[in-house]
Amino acid sequence: MITDVIEQQLQKENISLNEFQELLIRLLNYSILCREESQVEQQLYDRYLRIPGLVKEYLNMIDVRVLHDTRFEYIRLYPPSSHVPGMEEACETSFSGSLRSRLSQQEVALILVLRLQYDKALREAQVDDQGFVTESFEAINIAMKNIIGRTLPEKPAERRHLFNRCKKLRLIEYRHENDVLKSESWLKIHPMIVSFVNDEAIQALEESGLKESPSKELPPEDHSAQTTPSTATTSAIDEIE
Repeated sequence: MITDVIEQQLQKENISLNEFQELLIRLLNYSILCREESQVEQQLYDRYLRIPGLVKEYLNMIDVRVLHDTRFEYIRLYPPSSHVPGMEEACETSFSGSLRSRLSQQEVALILVLRLQYDKALREAQVDDQGFVTESFEAINIAMKNIIGRTLPEKPAERRHLFNRCKKLRLIEYRHENDVLKSESWLKIHPMIVSFVNDEAIQALEESGLKESPSKELPPEDHSAQTTPSTATTSAIDEIE
């Protein structure tokens, strides 16, 4: 049986089947594993490093692919039919599951702005040693107005939800929940924003004239928030044109 084969491979690395299952369940539930996020994720990330081939082979059976960024030490899963940075396009398959989720218009807009702000900081050499970019919430709000023609939600609950969504996707970091309500507070943009929103999406945004026409709205998108935002974001922009 396949379980016996897997256990034989795991024994070589002194990893139990339960530990293997724990790693897979975490990846499939969250689709992202970031070593510096917590002690738990550090342990799971280090466990993955011992059996990357086995994890990839197992997930490949269900056409789920793995992106491993060794520099910034994170792992992201991509579902079937998704675009994976640095990999060939996947074949079209029918898929709908926990790896995919819906982003609202406001979430799409914020993520695009985060990517643009990250690029700006890169050009200005304002990136720290870990690849993070620090921005104030006020700067993000101003960028939203200038680039997308939107403002951050005024209602505290809505604003918290918006930024918490991006935080769960490991795109940003901030200390306290109420920081999002203070213009003088700061957040960090994670370097994985670059793989989350690809260059083609940014180019499409610029070519669409969205920056010069802030009255245009981003259409709602049913896209892979945790896995294939690059493709979905591009599709959203294409619909604007």
